[in-house]
Amino acid sequence: MERNHDSYISPLSTRYASSEMQHIFSENFKFRTWRRLWIALAKAEKALGLDITEAQIQELEAHKDDINYSVAEERERLVRHDVMSHVYAYGQQCPNAAGIIHLGATSCYVGDNTDVVVLREASRLVLKKCAQVVKNLSHFAQQYKAMPCLGYTHLQPAQLTTVGKRATLWIYELIQDMENLSYQLENLKLLGSKGTTGTQASFMELFEGDEEKILEMERLIAADMGFSGVVPVSGQTYSRKVDAYFLGALSGIAQSAMKFANDMRILQSFEEMEEPFEKNQIGSSAMPYKRNPMRSERICALARYVICDSLNPGLTAGTQWFERTLDDSANKRIAVAEAFLAVDAILNIYINVSSGLVVNPKVVERRVMEKLPFMATENIMMESVKRGGNRQELHEALRVHSHAAAAKVKLEGGSNDLIDRIAEDETFPMTKEEILQQLDPSAYTGRSASQVTQFLADVVAPILSHYENETITAELRV
Repeated sequence: MERNHDSYISPLSTRYASSEMQHIFSENFKFRTWRRLWIALAKAEKALGLDITEAQIQELEAHKDDINYSVAEERERLVRHDVMSHVYAYGQQCPNAAGIIHLGATSCYVGDNTDVVVLREASRLVLKKCAQVVKNLSHFAQQYKAMPCLGYTHLQPAQLTTVGKRATLWIYELIQDMENLSYQLENLKLLGSKGTTGTQASFMELFEGDEEKILEMERLIAADMGFSGVVPVSGQTYSRKVDAYFLGALSGIAQSAMKFANDMRILQSFEEMEEPFEKNQIGSSAMPYKRNPMRSERICALARYVICDSLNPGLTAGTQWFERTLDDSANKRIAVAEAFLAVDAILNIYINVSSGLVVNPKVVERRVMEKLPFMATENIMMESVKRGGNRQELHEALRVHSHAAAAKVKLEGGSNDLIDRIAEDETFPMTKEEILQQLDPSAYTGRSASQVTQFLADVVAPILSHYENETITAELRV
């Protein structure tokens, strides 16, 4: 089918989000779930004694997937109601069951319960992709756990860390997001079938006041749809705070991915690390030599969108008057879908980048050795004190020499000659060779390597054990 080039199409569909995530928010997924909910309702009502036959249910089952869209769309133009249009269209395919479709229910029975199913399935896909990023970064952290590199505070060189230890910071933030989203998922419940204001009055009529049958009906529906239960009380809808909880978790994922991507952009500028760069990739239309971190930049761009979008459900939740109002609908169908689609896109890129990270060891080492003499001054001072030196005199000499060496680097563009200056100063009872022995970078990384090992074993492994059979690769379209 030829693409329409004269209408707006969301780039989340054409450029970024995966087909799997797009399917979850598709019309087919939505309306097929509606039909499954109508079947679950009919089965529960039949089991509890209402006049519904097995033949009617079998007829509904036979047409649960072949949505007759043209009939539904034509009917909606006439009646201006999407649910009743699809009830009518389903009834056209199932004439014997037409009279019991949607029996006792209100529109939110299919609308809201489907939204809950969508939240569940979309979150499961997000968690799988988060797990793949964690796997990729874990392999990277293990490989580089002992490689010293400059640490930074305030984006200024600080004590050394290791390339692998830094990766654990990226991993741990994402794991916290996974725990948050998993918590929301574990506590997610169906709306159930609560009626127009949440009182279940229509079902009291159907079941002649038998409240236990109404409770059992909801238990049966929940089990049929794969949920542990339904919300205990509601108005017409499930609380819109649920959407806010889930988009808050998605915002957390976006924040973590953005932190990683910003670090990568800076590291690529430092030439210490690079994101994957394909053979035929063009970095700049004007500068052929450039290797821009365009994937990390795209993560940051999409992350900003998700973080801002996550405000929508909170504002919606706060403006739901009494048992329900309808100013949630238009906002909700955009905000929730696009948050998941954008996070899916972010994770696709994150998977791609984390699976092919490039480290430039010589650059990492050179940058370490440029700054290490300054960091080694405390060890040199302590060793000199052990050999009889005066701590205060040594400290003052180191201060003077450090400032002089820094000035040579910054003002004259020269190399760091701090070690030579110290070796030539008789205040220090050490030879140049002995001083150079203090410049082993691995002596300045603390517990970095063992922290990586312990973190991967104690924190990461138990989480990844739930995704042992899941492997996701992400091929970017642009």
